[in-house]
Amino acid sequence: MNKFNNFKQELIPFYTDKISINLSPSLSYRSRCEFGYSKDSYTMKKNYKTVYLNNFSHACKSIQQLMPELLKVINASQIVKYKLFQINFRSNSKNEILATLIYHTKVNDKLIKAIESISKSFNINIIIRSKNFVYATNQNLIEDILKSSKLKLFQTDNCFYQPNKFLLNQMILRVIDFIDNPKDLIELYCGVGTFTLPLSRVFKNVFATENNRNAYKCLTKAIKINNIENIYTARLSSDEVAQLYSGKKFYRMSNIPINTFKFSHILVDPPRSGLTQNVINIISNYKNIIYISCNPKSYIRDIKLLNLHEIKQIELFDQFPNTEHLEIVSMLQKR
Repeated sequence: MNKFNNFKQELIPFYTDKISINLSPSLSYRSRCEFGYSKDSYTMKKNYKTVYLNNFSHACKSIQQLMPELLKVINASQIVKYKLFQINFRSNSKNEILATLIYHTKVNDKLIKAIESISKSFNINIIIRSKNFVYATNQNLIEDILKSSKLKLFQTDNCFYQPNKFLLNQMILRVIDFIDNPKDLIELYCGVGTFTLPLSRVFKNVFATENNRNAYKCLTKAIKINNIENIYTARLSSDEVAQLYSGKKFYRMSNIPINTFKFSHILVDPPRSGLTQNVINIISNYKNIIYISCNPKSYIRDIKLLNLHEIKQIELFDQFPNTEHLEIVSMLQKR
């Protein structure tokens, strides 16, 4: 529990009330895993050293069951194992799996045929990647259903998706609990819409931005499948959003009536590096900031810079048990 105590100590200058901690099972919790491949084994880095393994107890059960069997088949085929250097897995609430095999060689017809056979035998979707090449044996994405809202989300192999299947819905519900007097919401780094879609039921309108092309495709598909009409989207980076606020015109914004929105809240869920100064300058103008962070160090740094705001509510989520990582969900309000 040291990581929680350490963070609480760093937070004392900004928040002194009790902080709730949401724990996760320490095993079988990860629905997204990435491995190297070397010497007929999956590999991971631990303390800068390569660890060889044929299974991974932190992965969800469906991935655990597949890993050793898939490895046997890969190792038995010189065509499939040649220049293979990475194997990724994603699983959903229905235990369906999307696997990605990444190669340091040109993909030929023999390799595609061999992997299509593996895909059929295990009844999984497999994406093959190499430089400037992508091929999917079936679908290149999988559908997930949020327990808390019954909304459908989509993910593919090259976009972020919350990895802890036990805490995902709790995080969404906590964000909703934090919100008072909602009008319209603007969201940066929205990804595949994990928070965007549920919050469309809380706010009158949602304007969501995301730069990753694959995540954006998943987002727009989810909006369409769920028949949601109050979410407006634009494929913009956080710096492009800053340019938008400085008056730059984007063709991608031509059908979005942004000047008619009355934003009561802004939500940011940045990568580990945290917020850029441009983004901090933007969000400082909003009364309510929903800040979700996966990095305590960048979160503390950003809170210092957001000195016009104070933390009103905050909770911690142990996304990666037995590691130094934790997830922060917080509501900041202007003083």
